[in-house]
Parts: sequence; structure tokens; C-alpha cells
Amino acid sequence: MAADTPDDFQKELVDLFVQEAHEWLQNIHVALDELQQGPAPERHTKLIQTISAGVMNLGGSAATINLSDVKQASFGAIPFIEALQDPQKSLSVQDFVSLCKQLGQIHAALTRATGISFEDDGNVATVEEVDANLSTGEFLRALQGLEEKRFPSIASGRNLIRNLIEQMEGQVQAGVECINATVIQGYVARVSEAEESFLKEIDERVPEIFKKMTALKMDGGEAASRRMALETFLQDVARLRSEAQQVNAGSAMMFFTGLHSLLTVVAQHRVHLAATRVESVKARLQVMSGAIRQWVEHGRAQRVAIDQLLPASHS
Repeated sequence: MAADTPDDFQKELVDLFVQEAHEWLQNIHVALDELQQGPAPERHTKLIQTISAGVMNLGGSAATINLSDVKQASFGAIPFIEALQDPQKSLSVQDFVSLCKQLGQIHAALTRATGISFEDDGNVATVEEVDANLSTGEFLRALQGLEEKRFPSIASGRNLIRNLIEQMEGQVQAGVECINATVIQGYVARVSEAEESFLKEIDERVPEIFKKMTALKMDGGEAASRRMALETFLQDVARLRSEAQQVNAGSAMMFFTGLHSLLTVVAQHRVHLAATRVESVKARLQVMSGAIRQWVEHGRAQRVAIDQLLPASHS
């Protein structure tokens, strides 16, 4: 029996690599599909780990059998994965599109290197499949029409549609002709989750803040109680300021920043506010709570309108 030649051995290595590559790519795309839906932070982190492990395995294995193009395309995905790794970050459509396009580069490199069409693999979502759902230009025009007809001006300052328009304009300028509806839906879902979480914090913490405002009127004989109340008061306001910043609620962030500054002065210099001043702060907080609720309601209406622009299978 003739001994195996180096070419035979290399072919066996490539065949084994192809089998593994199919599995890694399938895991990557399944994780990416779920990631686009805006999962909980803990799940988000696990999905990123799955995607990272997949591309690292692809790149590392490709390097061992001298498939340099596959190695470069795989490791080239790492910066795009890192752009998605923070579950607290407001991820853009561009973040997902960039990774999807790089995965397409991996598919193409694998096909060239192995002679096996990864583009047609039924178990792996190819870049053409990823991008086939929506025409970027048509979706941009639909968003512009929606803004003009139904949301010409947003009194609350909430304009998710305008944000999406700007992102789509960037995609068109970059030459991206198609975009996956799931990417859009995932982005909208993440925005929704963040805003609803912010409103929940407002509903839970503002009533507690009202109760603690009595500490601002305590006299010197109640210094210990006043100090403790102010400390928790400051923590609550700082938390709301942070939440407002995460959802880009500009007016709310400015209000809570100002309130935090006022409370810091009161705590550090042991200032006692007049009852009328305390009532004024409470009234402004009440108004801001209502404005935040309206801001979230406007966001809900815009999300419903955007969802109606997407293909029925994704709505």
C-alpha cells in the first residue's frame, strides 16, 4: 500500500477543518441572530463569548494549515465583535452590519481556500442572506416619509426615527445596498428595553425621593437623620442621572445633574433649604417625571411605526 503523500495529508487536514468551520460558523450565526434581539446583559456577554470563540477557532485552525486568507478574515472580525461586547452600550445598526459584512469575508475566504462553497451552506447564514431583506435606500425613504407625515416635530425631544434616518444615510453613503430587517428590529428592541427600564426606575425611585425630601427641611437637632437621608437621596438621583444618560434623555439628564449638584452643596455645607424652595424642587421633579413618561410614550409610538415598515416575517 502506497504511503500517503504530503498533499494527501494536507487534504485530510483541510477536510477536517471544513467540518469544524461549518460548526463554528453555525454557532456564530445562531449567537449573532440572538444578539440582535437585545438579550439580557448576562446573556449578551455569553453570546459575545460564543462569537469570539468561533472566529478565534477559525483563525487559529486556518493558521495551522496555512490558510492565510481565512486566518486574516477571521481575526479581522475581532474589532467588530469588540464593538458589540458592552451590553450597556447603545449599539447601532452599523455595528451589526459591519460584523455581518466581515463574516461574509470569512465565507468568501473559506470558499476560495477549500474549493467548497460556504456561501450556499444551508446551515450558515451567508452575507447575501443577511443583507437580502431590505433595500437600504427604500427603507431610508420610508423612514423619511414616516417622519414627514406622522412625526414632523417631536415636542419631547424623542426622535428614534430621526436617529435611524441618520444611520441609514450613513449606510447609503458607505455603499451598503441592503440590510437585514432583523438588525433593525434588534436595534429597536434594545432601545425599547433601555427606555422601559428607565421609566421603571423613575416610577420606583421618584416616590422614594419625594419622601426623602423632608430631610432638606430638618433642623440641626436631626443632623444624623438628615445626613443619612441626604446620602441615600444623592445615590438615587445619581442613579437616575446615569439611567438618563444611557438612554440619551438629554432634558432628564440635565435636570438630575442639576439636582445632584444642589444636593451635594446641601450635604457638604450643611445648608438648610427654605420650605418654599423644597416644594419648588418637588414640583419640578413632578413635572420632569411627567415629561419622561411622555418621552417614553413617544418612543413607543415611533417604534410601532418603524416596525410596520419591516417585512411581515420580522414584525
